[in-house]
Amino acid sequence: MRLICGILAVIAVFPMPASSHALDDHLACTETAHDFVAPLVEAHSIKTPPMRVEPNSVNAFRPTNDASLTAFGLPVHAVFGYQPNDPIFKDGGGKASSGPVYGVVVLGSADSVKRLLAYAGSTAVVHPVIPLVLTAIICRQPSSERIKQ
Repeated sequence: MRLICGILAVIAVFPMPASSHALDDHLACTETAHDFVAPLVEAHSIKTPPMRVEPNSVNAFRPTNDASLTAFGLPVHAVFGYQPNDPIFKDGGGKASSGPVYGVVVLGSADSVKRLLAYAGSTAVVHPVIPLVLTAIICRQPSSERIKQ
């Protein structure tokens, strides 16, 4: 988790356009990393290649300038993900993440993000990236789903 936070701590505040594309439903943590990231790539909502690939192969993507992605009403400053053996995600060269993971980094405190997720019924995990400023919303694919793939 430290590696995810380390990569995302590099991300500062970027200007966000006026209109928005909400990712709330995707952050219910019921889909795969591929199912989350692929449509964003296809819609040109995130820049490729990834802006950074961690040694654990978690890829971080910057939203395009006109994408205006949001999560639970908060501006998205980064999208990240990893799924083994998926060509969308580049290999980080180190020991890969223990399983598929995806999420976003939003502008907002961890406490406010936790409240929004609880209200929405999301099972995502919240992790502060820059306390009181940027927070990661993290979804991990359940073990039972990994076996099916």
